[in-house]
Amino acid sequence: MPARFRSAAVVMGPAFVVAVAYVDPGNFATNMAGGATHGYLLLWVIVSASLLAMFVQYQSAKLGIVTGRNLPELCREHYPRPVTRLLWVQAELVAMATDLAEFVGAAVALNLLFGVPLLPAALITAVVSFGILALAPLRRRRFESVIIGLLAIVLGGFLYQTLHLGPLTGAAAGLVPGFAGVDSVLLATGMLGATVMPHVIYLHSALTQRHHSPSPDGQRRALTASRTDIVVALGIAGMVNVSMLVVAAGAFHQTGAPRESLEDMHSGLGQLLGPGAALAFALALLASGLAASSVGTYSGQVIMEGYLRRRVPLWLRRAVTMAPALAVLSFGVDPTKALVLSQVVLSFGIPFALVPLVLLARRADVMGAAVNRRGVTAIGAAAAFVISALNLFLLVRTVTG
Repeated sequence: MPARFRSAAVVMGPAFVVAVAYVDPGNFATNMAGGATHGYLLLWVIVSASLLAMFVQYQSAKLGIVTGRNLPELCREHYPRPVTRLLWVQAELVAMATDLAEFVGAAVALNLLFGVPLLPAALITAVVSFGILALAPLRRRRFESVIIGLLAIVLGGFLYQTLHLGPLTGAAAGLVPGFAGVDSVLLATGMLGATVMPHVIYLHSALTQRHHSPSPDGQRRALTASRTDIVVALGIAGMVNVSMLVVAAGAFHQTGAPRESLEDMHSGLGQLLGPGAALAFALALLASGLAASSVGTYSGQVIMEGYLRRRVPLWLRRAVTMAPALAVLSFGVDPTKALVLSQVVLSFGIPFALVPLVLLARRADVMGAAVNRRGVTAIGAAAAFVISALNLFLLVRTVTG
């Protein structure tokens, strides 16, 4: 194998770990709720968010490759302590919202597949995801392989369902931007929070920092391979997200079938597309929850070590971040509503990760010759502004009723 391809193969993999977070159970709830309620109307949101995710994740990967440090570490080094503490606190809250979506989703999947009650199912999820996570520190390639395998199950499940839908009449109209009331804006924000995930903005820089090279040629090779990694991995994640909305739109929109919860959607898919589609949905949901919960805890470790220079045992971090999910299941909160709201919370965390990333990547003293040009900085700033404005609008509408 030529040296160029060997070096590219070494860098490939981190984006697939990151991609799992883009198809976590929160995506199931928001994307399928959007398709069931509004048909193909919000398809453009998923496509736009997927392209934005590629841009953001490349910026994060570039930061790790060029500097040899991850985003939390650089924030600690270059910002005052009060700012760093604020960023750490909100990042931990985002990690908890992430775990809420992943644990609830996997618990629902175990309940659908085997009839396991939700609370014990969440505990089973914790044990299995911890086993997967144990591979990460010393067997990173094996960890990445397991995550890629689970991502393949999610992709296969939704491709199976999509193929059973038949012709997708009217889907192209969903690529034209538009909304249909405040409810569609809320769902769109949830989709954005489920697609552009703040915790993996931190994580990607940590996964690529091991490929740091002081030489410009080494950096260029690593960045080229990383771009390929991101386009392929997040392209697959984008296909899965589109399939989620398309399946829900085709199966539930204007059919009168129950679609208020993931359980309703599972049952409806079985009735409308056959038992194979229902099984594929449940298996994809389970694989998504297990993989994403492992990646979420890994991200939390990176966040704490980077911001505070402190490391806590993984089992303790797992216990803390899974507490809200267990509380939700213990008190009987509707799992699907909890998933949608968790994604809205995640969307509020995006600017807190994206703004420092944009500001650091524009500094020559941080990035050297690889510093971002003004056009790239402007795109990042515009993305952060739009997301923040949308979140502010939703906050005002929620408070004012």
